[in-house]
Amino acid sequence: MSAAQTATEPVHAEAPAAAPVPPRFAAARRFARAFRGRPAGVAGLSILLLFTLLALLAPAFIGPDQLDVTKVNGPLLAAPSGSYPLGTDQAGRSVLLLLIWGSRESLEIGVLATVLTVVFGSAIGIVAGHFGGFVGRALMHVTDWFIALPSLPLAISLAAVLGQGSASITIAIAVTSWTATARLVRAQTLAVEARPFVERARALGAGNWQIMLRQVLPNVMPLILVSSTLTVAGSLLSEATLTFLGLGSPTDVTWGEMIHDAFFGGAFTADAWWYLLPPGLAILAVVLGFTLTGRAVEHVLDPRMENK
Repeated sequence: MSAAQTATEPVHAEAPAAAPVPPRFAAARRFARAFRGRPAGVAGLSILLLFTLLALLAPAFIGPDQLDVTKVNGPLLAAPSGSYPLGTDQAGRSVLLLLIWGSRESLEIGVLATVLTVVFGSAIGIVAGHFGGFVGRALMHVTDWFIALPSLPLAISLAAVLGQGSASITIAIAVTSWTATARLVRAQTLAVEARPFVERARALGAGNWQIMLRQVLPNVMPLILVSSTLTVAGSLLSEATLTFLGLGSPTDVTWGEMIHDAFFGGAFTADAWWYLLPPGLAILAVVLGFTLTGRAVEHVLDPRMENK
């Protein structure tokens, strides 16, 4: 081949290599791919997304006048119809609008109570597992003492002392629900503390807080995530129980408050099933959604659960 032919031939530049995917994004992709392979988890997540979307968009199409008992003019305890797809309550308000608006308060109480529960329980578990000794034994004795107390009477007492309202119910649920998270996180902390990389961190001069925040916390976070999804379901049931018992604010619209109003507002005597059934089914659907999602996340993060 002559030099002229060589000079006229086009030079094909090599395609640049694809940029490597950061490890965190790669792990997120693997998690999403494994989660999509679990139909039950996808169904549960779809339920949660639906109710979350309704709760976020509720103020866009529900006005205060539609929930105010002094301003509505609908028929009392009317059966489902074209104007009222789920009927009306004892004040003439649309049960469908109450159900959608109630998702805001119920989910807010459930999520906030879960955040308080997980943060407090995780802190107790990590500190008890890391320090051990007198500190660990003292914290676990306090945890066992709370476990021995009946949770429902304790929550009722706390909510009654703090006064009616969503804030008191949230605090009451958190105070009575953190023990399970604390024991789980402590057990996982003990397992993490025995690993070689923690010993290397100690040898390099890492302090207690650095070990707990930089070494232990990231390794117990998957367990905390699974515990959170399952704790929300319990918090929603606790909220419904406490508000049904009359510890919620009468002016708040929650699913538990709807059941309370229906029970004491004559829905049973009037055979108004459309007033009782929707909030109960909504609670069941959301609790099922969180449970299915939590179980799917647990199986994805711990493949050993596959045969259990």
